[in-house]
Amino acid sequence: MRELLPPSPDPGSLSADERLDELGWLLRPPGQGIHTVSTGKRELLDKTRAYLGEFDEQRAWREHIAELIAAKPKVAILAIPSDTGAGIVRGAARGPEAIREALGRAPAPDLGDVFCIPHLLDEPMLAMGQRMRCQDALWPELEVGRRRTLPVSPVGMAERVRRLLLAHAPELTLFTLGGDHTVTWPVIAPLLELDRVHEVGVVHFDAHTDLLPERLGIRICFATWAFHANALLGGGERMIQIGIRASARDRGHWERELEVRQIWANEAIELGAEVLAKRVVEHLHFRGIRRVYVSNDIDGTDAHWAAACGTPEPGGLTPAMVVAVIQAVGREFELIGADLVELAPGLSLDREASARSIETAALYTRESLAVLAAGKLQE
Repeated sequence: MRELLPPSPDPGSLSADERLDELGWLLRPPGQGIHTVSTGKRELLDKTRAYLGEFDEQRAWREHIAELIAAKPKVAILAIPSDTGAGIVRGAARGPEAIREALGRAPAPDLGDVFCIPHLLDEPMLAMGQRMRCQDALWPELEVGRRRTLPVSPVGMAERVRRLLLAHAPELTLFTLGGDHTVTWPVIAPLLELDRVHEVGVVHFDAHTDLLPERLGIRICFATWAFHANALLGGGERMIQIGIRASARDRGHWERELEVRQIWANEAIELGAEVLAKRVVEHLHFRGIRRVYVSNDIDGTDAHWAAACGTPEPGGLTPAMVVAVIQAVGREFELIGADLVELAPGLSLDREASARSIETAALYTRESLAVLAAGKLQE
């Protein structure tokens, strides 16, 4: 008879200390979610220290997380340095590292990185024996029964972290750094299962629709997350996609079949930043949206500003357009989360283009954090 691993306990059934313990097992200090043994380890540690300021590498990251949450910040950063879900070119796992370095010191409380085994993607894709071997490698000090309840894939671990945080600090809003666009799924899915989902909208910047139900038999990846998020939303044009310009289907197909709303890049450019932002806000209000998640794939931005990504596309949005929409949405709606994904600094051989991409990503990070921290203006 096939052995079944025990399920992870409901985060709501755990004590506060137990939730913090598990967060400490699943998370690592900023920059250390990418496993290193010797090569590059000292460099990553130096970057962690520079970014955090005071940092004691001997101290358990659990204690940092506990102190951070106890301070009750409104927003915190979480990185998921995984690009296993990228289906064309990998390299976005290094995005969070480059963005943090560009930011200098942490601009907001930072929960660190989901620890990512780079060969894995999601729990349903793993054989039982593989999961057990990974659990044994990651947490040899834990009692076997508890070890067996822990996810080991980037998607599984990230989703577990989000659920633990919702139970432990429900008012904490996350700004997530990717990683490829797969990583949006584990942070947005738990939010779309909460009450009042009919009031939630998603603003999605991208050159691509990401609306496939599956890709080569894979249910959750960079090309499918939006399809499944839109399904949880229930359609109704509560997902608005901005900057689309690389699709095998036209806008009419996606809007008709999946009930999304799209503003393709050529239309956005014709509108200009101010009118584009106004158009997005008007649409969300018309649909009865009160709360919004913003997902920002950097390839929604024109390749001049975002060449360092897996699929750079010309003819895209300008940074001014993206920032204008983020700011306008932040003024009008409650933001329940945001992310920035797909920066892959090593993929552009042109150093100036790579530096420009990192600068764009840092700009989006600062603007998103500012909007999340400010919250909707009181009427």
